[in-house]
Amino acid sequence: MAVNYSAKEEADGHPSGGVGMPGGGAGGGGAVKTRKPDNTAFKQQRLPAWQPILTAGTVLPAFFIIGLIFIPIGIGIFVTSNNIREYEIDYTGAEPSSPCNKCLNVSWDSTPPCTCTINFTLEHSFESNVFMYYGLSNFYQNHRRYVKSRDDSQLNGDNSSLLNPSKECEPYRTNEDKPIAPCGAIANSMFNDTLELYRIDNDTRTPITLIKKGIAWWTDKNVKFRNPTGDGNNLTALFQGTTKPVNWPKPVYMLDSEPDNNGFINEDFIVWMRTAALPTFRKLYRLIERKNNLQPTLQAGKYSLDIAYNYPVHSFDGRKRMILSTISWMGGKNPFLGIAYITVGSICFFLGVVLLIIHHKYGNRNTSADIPN
Repeated sequence: MAVNYSAKEEADGHPSGGVGMPGGGAGGGGAVKTRKPDNTAFKQQRLPAWQPILTAGTVLPAFFIIGLIFIPIGIGIFVTSNNIREYEIDYTGAEPSSPCNKCLNVSWDSTPPCTCTINFTLEHSFESNVFMYYGLSNFYQNHRRYVKSRDDSQLNGDNSSLLNPSKECEPYRTNEDKPIAPCGAIANSMFNDTLELYRIDNDTRTPITLIKKGIAWWTDKNVKFRNPTGDGNNLTALFQGTTKPVNWPKPVYMLDSEPDNNGFINEDFIVWMRTAALPTFRKLYRLIERKNNLQPTLQAGKYSLDIAYNYPVHSFDGRKRMILSTISWMGGKNPFLGIAYITVGSICFFLGVVLLIIHHKYGNRNTSADIPN
């Protein structure tokens, strides 16, 4: 039986209908469906490809180059990290000998707050700007329900969300039939210890100036967090009709006396609302700026840390710390990156030496067998 044949149509992947074929003939009812892919370079897998040929001349130099580059970089990062000054004080008070042991079982609404003082000595001076952090352990800010327990529209100053918070904030959405501002578990558990630092010189305590502004990200301070809008700048009136979070001693419009650091734009509050990924974390609390280049920011000597112990951690076996640290071009103290570079570079260099010995010993052998006549 004769069949119409078109080389062009077969090349295109669409054979034409003909006599004796379904859909063929003068009154054919359309082209025959086919599962053959179109005749394109992509669908027929004719795209150009490149496959490297691994030889001793390419592999060995690569191992040595990676090793020679990574090892010096790792040493530089490791030395830089070790040059960062850092001093840490655990003031949880779990030990009976700790000055803060009397505050171990403090509650959120303790009045007046429990206070304690820890004396310490800095063996080395802190030359550049010093960053004061507070640290918490065994506190899981990365829990799924905890992370979702907030209303970003409310925090961005939306007036409707202020009085009608998101249901994600439950069970910290309302209290006594009033909307909570700010709502949610993250805001409700805000860190509220007060830390003050003093230098002791001849039994005289001199307070260290702690800067509370400039500790939050610029985008958080100016974009993500905003106070409600209305007539005037009276935050008490703008937050009228709302109530404070359950565990807070005072409402959000009384967090600070300075208008540009009060309400939702309070930087301590903003720093806390950026949740941590791990259960042991630190957050920036204050800045200590260097006054002049002739003297270090914190001289070696005796200091005291005054603590208003408001934040309970004993119930979940947590720990609290105060950290003083300088920074470098790579950030805070973290030797992991330097160790990782040194390890990878050393492994590559060692493998390069081993493969070079193997190639030198066995690579020149004639593996072809002699064929007898």
